Amino acid sequence: MVYFGKILPIFSPMNPYEIPFPNPIYSTDQMREIEAQAGRMPSPPPLMARAGLAAAEIARDLAPDDGSAILVLAGPGNNGGDALIAATQLKAWWHKIDVVFSGDPAQLEADARAAYQAWIDAGGACLDAIPEHGRWGLVIDGLFGIGLTRPLEGAYADLVNQANSLGVPILALDIPSGLNADSGHAMGPVIRAAHTVTFLALKPGLLTGDGPDHSGNIWLRTLGLDTQLLYPPNGWLLERPWVAKLLPPRPLNSHKALFGSVGVLGGAPGMAGAALLAGRAALKLGAGRVYLGLIDEAAPRVDGLQPELMLRSAHDLLELPHLTCLVAGPGMGQSAHALQWLKQAIASDLPLVLDADALNLLAQDAELQEQVSKRKAKTIITPHPAEAARLIGANTDDVRYQRVDVATILATRLNSFVVLKGAGSVCAQPNGAWYLNGSGNPGLASAGTGDVLAGMIGALLAQGMIPRDALLLGVFLHGAAADELSAKHIGPVGLTASEVIDAARLLLNQWVYG
Repeated sequence: MVYFGKILPIFSPMNPYEIPFPNPIYSTDQMREIEAQAGRMPSPPPLMARAGLAAAEIARDLAPDDGSAILVLAGPGNNGGDALIAATQLKAWWHKIDVVFSGDPAQLEADARAAYQAWIDAGGACLDAIPEHGRWGLVIDGLFGIGLTRPLEGAYADLVNQANSLGVPILALDIPSGLNADSGHAMGPVIRAAHTVTFLALKPGLLTGDGPDHSGNIWLRTLGLDTQLLYPPNGWLLERPWVAKLLPPRPLNSHKALFGSVGVLGGAPGMAGAALLAGRAALKLGAGRVYLGLIDEAAPRVDGLQPELMLRSAHDLLELPHLTCLVAGPGMGQSAHALQWLKQAIASDLPLVLDADALNLLAQDAELQEQVSKRKAKTIITPHPAEAARLIGANTDDVRYQRVDVATILATRLNSFVVLKGAGSVCAQPNGAWYLNGSGNPGLASAGTGDVLAGMIGALLAQGMIPRDALLLGVFLHGAAADELSAKHIGPVGLTASEVIDAARLLLNQWVYG
């Protein structure tokens, strides 16, 4: 099973076409190439027939047993062909089916035209619009698939809005109509599905941006194809069965030096709390020792709530000889003073996590960006969309609409490991590989949670994890902790960053030792 916040994508154990974990994710162009390769096989698989049957099977299980009909919305392309095959099969199973067909049969491609004719031959009829007084227990959305790149307008927009207003669960085919399959951007009116059955492989738009709000439960059907053989993926979904194995158990013969020393650089006047949160997270996620280098010289030198933290001045922190990684940015501010400390951190030979104001300062200094890209030690950056926009010289909407592209651009340009935060956080590597996070919920949209994430990643780096694994485990664990708390009604409303720290510690120990 895949957990994505409150979304529970279910991969049926009875599905003979199920693929093993990890689940690859493909862009629209990559899906087109996979379909083209399948079509060039000596005996091309009947993908539309398989997709329609898979959709019908799921619809049969979801439809209530109360005599209500199933409303099928079939569009003018191959997505509509899938819907018509599903309608024909459901009719054969004695379900009452109403089909609204919005295409021109003469303009359909061969497989979709055959699906239309099969529906007519089975005694089916096509309506031009949704009846005003129908009674349905389920709606199947087969209007548009992954090829849609512009907002729905006119009659199509009306159909989407009417379907959403029915108050009936909607099963979307491949992707909810109106949702961009690559970015997860809601381009205009979008079907708000309770379930989505997606074919061949996962698409990024289902899992990031607006996708999770519109896709509901995701059912994956690979239709008998091994997509990874046809097209090696460069994107994957982060899920617990894999990330939980990244940190091995500790040897009994342990001492604190084995687990590294984290230095947190930040805490400008009035912002010491951010550095304290990062430090507490690093300590509770297993770093052997954690030092805070506070830019505010007047700040206290002890944390009354976490006295295990060792508080220093920024100067003294950077002079420590035994640090194993640095986290720079939480509460750092953007003063000239802060910039000088950041330059020293970037010039160090330590693994480095750059967060918050460190990223804002970096965005203002092209020379400093060049230095980051040339660092011998590894760098991890953790921008939210506004910070990412500043780093690439774009606006925030550009980032929201191209989340995977922006993350991979940043990873390449800065030679860094990147997490672009948000719903379905994107983790990217300098080599072009990327991952979408399958955990988290809106409770993380609160002050300090980014500082906690930076500290968690720093702790994992300090314990010897390679940067990719520290990033992926930290990001997934951060979201999973919020999910665990929300399951106990400690959130999402009012969830605090401090609460995430203890929940993350508990989960990590359960995963490693449970």
